[in-house]
Amino acid sequence: MRLRFTGTIWHWRGPAPYHFVSVPPVEAAMIAEVAPVVTYGWGMIPASVTIGGTTVTTSLWPKDGGYVVPIKKALQDAEGLGVDDVVDLTLDIDA
Repeated sequence: MRLRFTGTIWHWRGPAPYHFVSVPPVEAAMIAEVAPVVTYGWGMIPASVTIGGTTVTTSLWPKDGGYVVPIKKALQDAEGLGVDDVVDLTLDIDA
């Protein structure tokens, strides 16, 4: 499954801070349909994310009935990304 969408990077200030992009509702519903087949536990969905010319592997996190995409430090550094940046991203999920 390949999904493309635009989102804003936001910061979660938990015990270990992370940067995320929220998956829009329509795409989140599509992911939820394949989630039982692809999850490896706790609702985590393995995926790769591409922003610009950089692709990294990650796992989507379930949140508030949808999913969020972690924006890893390697991706932030490679593409010069920060909080509040609006990005076009591609998600690839092996269903």
